Formats: sequence, structure tokens, C-alpha cells
Amino acid sequence: MVSVSAASVELSSYRDQHFKGTRAEQDKLLRLSCTLYVGNLSFYTTEEQIYELFSKCGEIRRIIMGLDKYKKTPCGFCFVEYYIREDAENCLRYINGTRLDDRIVRTDWDAGFIEGRQYGRGKTGGQVRDEYRTDYDAGRGGYGKLIQQKIGTEVPSFLR
Repeated sequence: MVSVSAASVELSSYRDQHFKGTRAEQDKLLRLSCTLYVGNLSFYTTEEQIYELFSKCGEIRRIIMGLDKYKKTPCGFCFVEYYIREDAENCLRYINGTRLDDRIVRTDWDAGFIEGRQYGRGKTGGQVRDEYRTDYDAGRGGYGKLIQQKIGTEVPSFLR
């Protein structure tokens, strides 16, 4: 019989800073949850692509796409809810770190989806990490939002 290590399904050190409750309450929900946060998605990844990959680990209850809170366009994350915990654990073991749309997806436990969390928390509407990014990433909309705003107010050097 093959034994699978539980290390890949244990709780990470990350905690949602906007969680309404104590750290102990959040930890308890995380230990019982069937919901995963999925990050580092391309802005062009579809719900169908996510379903195709993540359903290999079990029956999916629902997928909630992360959206820019102003434009209502995908902004690189989603939540995947499974019916049973074991399927979510298998997803963490086997899908975390794999490629989807030429990007390495990251999965982590989520305490459970609450309406409103599907929107990016950055000042510009998307994810905070995309505001400060200084590299060019075509799969995540080009340069970071702060650089895009700066370029928008100045004429780029290659056009002068």
C-alpha cells in the first residue's frame, strides 16, 4: 500500500486579514473546509478550463471567479468548492504547482466563500499584488497597475 504524506494538505501560514472572527475560529474553519483559493491564474483563464483541471480530483460544487471590482473582468484568482474534504485535499496534493494557461497555479485552503470576496481588494479593483508588480506579465494584463497609470500620464520613451 502506498502512503501519501499529509504535509501537502496541512494549513499554510497565510491567513485572510479580512476574516471576521478570531484566529482560532479561522483555523477551525480551514481544517473543516472544502473550499480552496486558487491564485496566479491568467486573466484569460476561463471557468471551463478551471473546471476541466480541478474536476480531476473530485466533484466540484461551484467555482467563483475572482473579478476586478470596477470592471467586473477576471483578475487572476478564483475559489473552488468541492463537496467533500478529501477531494479538496487531493487537489492540494496533485494540482497545486501545476500549469494552467502557461501559469503555475497556487492553491491554498480557504475558510469558506462569503459573498463579496470574489472582488479584488486592490485600490484599482484588481489584486493588490498586480498593482505593485514591476515586470511585464502578458497573462496578468501587462505591467503592474501603478506602472500602467504612470505610463498613461507620460509619453513612453520609445514614442518620443
